[in-house]
Amino acid sequence: MKQFKAESKRLLDLMINSIYTHREIFLRELISNASDAIDKLYYQTLSVGDTGLSRDDFAIEIIPDKEARTLTIVDNGCGMTKEELENNLGTIAKSGSLNFKQENEQKEDIEIIGQFGVGFYSAFMVSDKVVVESRSYGGDEAYRWMSKGVEGYTIESCEKEGHGTTITLFIKPNADDNNYDEFLDAYTIKRLVKKYSDYIRYPIKMDVEKSRMKEGSGEDGKEPEYETYTETETLNSMVPIWRKNRKEVTDEEYNQFYKDKFFDFQDPLKVIYSSTEGTATYNALLFIPAKAPYDFYTKEYEKGLQLYSNGVMIMEKCKDLLPDYFSFVKGLVDSQDLSLNISREMLQHDRQLKIIAGRLEKKIKSELESMLLGERDKYEEFYKNFGLQLKYGIYADYGMHKDVLQDLLLFYSSSEKKMVTLKEYVERMKEGQKYIYYACGETVDRIDLLPQSEALKDKGFEILYMTDNVDEFALRMMVKYDDKEFKSVSADDLGLESDEEKEETKKLAEENKELLDQMKEALGDKVKGVVLSRKLKSHPVCLSTEGAISMEMEKVLNAMPASEKVKAERVLEINANHPIFKKLQELAKDNQERIKQYTSLLYTQALLIEGVAIENPVEFSNEICELML
Repeated sequence: MKQFKAESKRLLDLMINSIYTHREIFLRELISNASDAIDKLYYQTLSVGDTGLSRDDFAIEIIPDKEARTLTIVDNGCGMTKEELENNLGTIAKSGSLNFKQENEQKEDIEIIGQFGVGFYSAFMVSDKVVVESRSYGGDEAYRWMSKGVEGYTIESCEKEGHGTTITLFIKPNADDNNYDEFLDAYTIKRLVKKYSDYIRYPIKMDVEKSRMKEGSGEDGKEPEYETYTETETLNSMVPIWRKNRKEVTDEEYNQFYKDKFFDFQDPLKVIYSSTEGTATYNALLFIPAKAPYDFYTKEYEKGLQLYSNGVMIMEKCKDLLPDYFSFVKGLVDSQDLSLNISREMLQHDRQLKIIAGRLEKKIKSELESMLLGERDKYEEFYKNFGLQLKYGIYADYGMHKDVLQDLLLFYSSSEKKMVTLKEYVERMKEGQKYIYYACGETVDRIDLLPQSEALKDKGFEILYMTDNVDEFALRMMVKYDDKEFKSVSADDLGLESDEEKEETKKLAEENKELLDQMKEALGDKVKGVVLSRKLKSHPVCLSTEGAISMEMEKVLNAMPASEKVKAERVLEINANHPIFKKLQELAKDNQERIKQYTSLLYTQALLIEGVAIENPVEFSNEICELML
């Protein structure tokens, strides 16, 4: 019995119990090693001009045996000499694949998956004993390596026909929390190959037991009889769809791949293909779903792209490849030069990963912009499902990503009666218009009735209608678009009055100072002030706000659970040209009690118009009844 070298006992123990988070990946590792061995032999024969072998000669075979509780993986690759068995399997983290890749760095088309030499030992997560029988290509002798884990290993001569390696795992008995029988089940093996190793470039074969009706049975009223037979199946598809020439793949094939791979019953709204070489070489196949998943806007939703290294799946969801605001994108990335750690389950946060993520972000944005410009109906369909995520992206991180996202936003236009972009709005702005005007509310119809927008509409100014809770927060983070400030119709100053008009309003306010003070006193701290308004035309009253918090923001923030209540600095605006104001002027002379009553009524009306719940509906009802008597 030989001992493992260089603290390998401790490393093996860690590797078996800690490095890998899912036992099932042992099969991925062993298949990847088999693929590497075939690759090495193929390239070696090419380099010496040996034309006796072609890719079609190679295969990987999986043999489950439930009675013997063994699982065997066979390849006809380069095999190993006794010395290579000693070096590669006797010293953990000694990788023949890594050495081979380093020696052939200048050669193209060398795709060696395993580089760190520990994947083999994942076999001990599911087996009590591992036996490796190997014969090197061109070698006369074969050798058997055997180990039961950390205690060590033995190497001895054995009989083996042909070159290659046979690895036999003696599967552990079931334990309380672990069902090891599943790794001897043909269905499970097929599922794991499909999940992790579907795009290994060599056929992965397994004999599968099937059933069929016996010939002649079931005829002439006879009962059908069945017989079992064995058929050799190829479990993997070998050629990834993203590596095929795009002209060779139909839209239907891309759509079917998406539905099968990402469990959607609808075709994707958009297929995005990206392939680059250079600093970071990768192929990416991305999809924008037609509909948002049911849990998309919940904490349970997990973003991320599938990550492959040379066709072998490394991660189911690599979050680092997608920014949050593009988390609706599904798909995969296959790269041959990512730096993987020893378990292949975690990526080093290296330069290549960041480069790939940056390029994907630009690609997704570019494709969305193309859809917006060339397929407007399709883009608006996309926006119904995922526009909210783009707005959250602008609001998040203090508006850091506004330059990426602002041209992708759509809002309903008061004048166009449809969804428009900020760019389209600015291009239509009237001469001398200072601001991009917007209004917030629950629905387009309710916003359209807001009295604050009357003066703007009267002057022919376009207003953007905001119906999502995040809208105004996103605009506040943007501050400006194309050097034009955003301005809410509920702001205290809409920039509509000329200096002369401002002077007239100021003079009128001074003349009615006593009335305005009485109204302010009647409302107390409910409002910061009561002022005369020029933004109103037919309505008698409205609310505006001063400071950072608007009425809409107040509603949104106060609706959040466990949040500290906030209050906007409200200002009650009175239409000086409305008959109600004339009535108030009359009452101010000798009926201050009625002034209080009217003021309370007007304030409550303004709240209702804004969609704000009133504190005392009964009191409001009683006040109306008193006026009716």
